[in-house]
Amino acid sequence: MNRISVAALAMAALALAACGQKKIELGEGGSVVAGSAGPAGAQGAAKELVRCDAPVATLALAENPQGYTMQSNYHLPASPVPLIKLIAQQSGCFRVVDRAAGLRSTVQEQELKEAGIIRQNSTVAKGKGYEAQYTLIPSLTFSEQDAGRGLGGVVGAIPGLNKVPGLAGAAEQVKLKEAQVALLLTDNETTEQVAAATGAARATDLGVGGFVLGKLGGAGGAGWSNTNEGKVIAAAFFDAHNKLVTQVRELQAKELPPAVATKKHSS
Repeated sequence: MNRISVAALAMAALALAACGQKKIELGEGGSVVAGSAGPAGAQGAAKELVRCDAPVATLALAENPQGYTMQSNYHLPASPVPLIKLIAQQSGCFRVVDRAAGLRSTVQEQELKEAGIIRQNSTVAKGKGYEAQYTLIPSLTFSEQDAGRGLGGVVGAIPGLNKVPGLAGAAEQVKLKEAQVALLLTDNETTEQVAAATGAARATDLGVGGFVLGKLGGAGGAGWSNTNEGKVIAAAFFDAHNKLVTQVRELQAKELPPAVATKKHSS
């Protein structure tokens, strides 16, 4: 990093420190994972999202059996699976089936029907669930929240800047946040791992007011937009999914269940 870059980061940090205005802006902030997915398509998704022309199969997302290496002081959700579900559905490569809380609710409704608590002609019935033809497993392989420290000493060695009161201390708060993740795709019919992809992201944190440099804008992020570390991890999974789509496009489409019913709009 050259002297001009260090000086620019440090001055920006000081400017942020002097700004005391607080306000709420709806739809601002968040992570690169944004918007919604459903019958209306990917709404508000980042333009960098790589997509498929049509889904190739049904997909379930499973927790990594080894867990995740996210530190507790990141204040992140316990699992990145909801985040990746949104990315996968927005890309249009898969129809996503729920094997977590949604499935447990379905089983509960069936049990209530069998117990005679809910009506017997309800839409909840055995044998209507869709099978997961593929399973996607995420892995957080590396995360660093304190890379790149020591810039205060660099600023202190630059003639002119070393005489600015507090500048070296502000520059010392500049940190690089990095994350590396992986996505593994398994064919549930054959148990073969048919695709894998890694993703990485890096952002510069000025350390004042939680401001992160880099294109991590957008809304949502399934709870991954509250901390700078979360934004970087979300961006890394976004990167990995984009790379995975390149492989998924080469897969022969499997027989899909009927599409979800939607409203008919008059032309």
